[in-house]
Amino acid sequence: MAKHRITITDIAKEMGVTPSTVSRALAGNERVSLKTRERVMAVAKDVGYQPNVLASSLRSGRSDTIGMVVPRINRHFFSNVISGVEALLNPAGLNLLISQSHERMEDERKAVHSLLSNRVGGIIISHSVETSSFDHYNEVVAEEIPLIQFDRVTDKVPGPRIVNDNFLGGMRSTQHLIKNGCKRIAHFAGSLHVNVYQERFEGYKYALEKAGLEFDPSLLVENCIIQEEGARAISELAGTGKIDGLFAASDFSALGAIRKLKEMKIAIPGEVKVTGFANEPFSELVDPALSSVEQNAFEMGTQIARLIMGNMGKQSIPEEEIHIPVRLIPRQSSYSGELDKMIDSDF
Repeated sequence: MAKHRITITDIAKEMGVTPSTVSRALAGNERVSLKTRERVMAVAKDVGYQPNVLASSLRSGRSDTIGMVVPRINRHFFSNVISGVEALLNPAGLNLLISQSHERMEDERKAVHSLLSNRVGGIIISHSVETSSFDHYNEVVAEEIPLIQFDRVTDKVPGPRIVNDNFLGGMRSTQHLIKNGCKRIAHFAGSLHVNVYQERFEGYKYALEKAGLEFDPSLLVENCIIQEEGARAISELAGTGKIDGLFAASDFSALGAIRKLKEMKIAIPGEVKVTGFANEPFSELVDPALSSVEQNAFEMGTQIARLIMGNMGKQSIPEEEIHIPVRLIPRQSSYSGELDKMIDSDF
């Protein structure tokens, strides 16, 4: 069996202090008392701790590795963001170390602590659906390591955030359905404690209000972003004739809805019109082709890379929120006839 490599977290447990305190002490940070620094060094020697190359490079003023934590790497959106980040980091001689949280808070926390232990030069993160506590983000900030949040973000942690205009995407999708004759529009949402899904929901509600249509809570289905949930939810709503339109916060739940509607012999877009969000590659291939919101993920990735490269080595980063524009791409699932001209208009 391979011998366990001693980490900063092991030293912290041994001493009853936080990993960030150990990390600062090993780096010679004077924010930690001399007595504590000496104790940390003594314990590190006793347990056989070996600092890695990245730690040494960061203490000398440079680190060539950036850490990135995403919910799932196999999602079209996140893979395109990663491509955008690498398009700028790699030519600059920087490496990207990617971890997945698999939508679990504990996995996300472990990934962040692992990156801290490796003393990366910066961390890029989009939080999991489960994440409700952000102490591990604050540890990164306390280490004076640049932290860039993107897509799923929280304002409980200082620093820059890069997001899509999810409100606009939700509003335009719903307005598109309304303009094409829908009056009873369901919304398949994600977890509404997550900013992206809350903002899409708010855009949906705003569009209904502006059109004089009352929001019906019975047409809102939360935690419905995967194909199976989309199929289940639409069978309950469409089977009773309650709806004539659907705005799904995820292309996957929209795909599930389309397949179930076809199985139920309900015409799309004749009886029910459908829009999704993310413009997944299958959006153009499903029959009928799915109207969806393009998130410009590659552009988001390049913006993230510019931001983190411009702030490496700085002790503090200005707080700002950068919005990446979105656009609705109408296809056969939501209209028949001419393309909806309002999608590129300002409201």
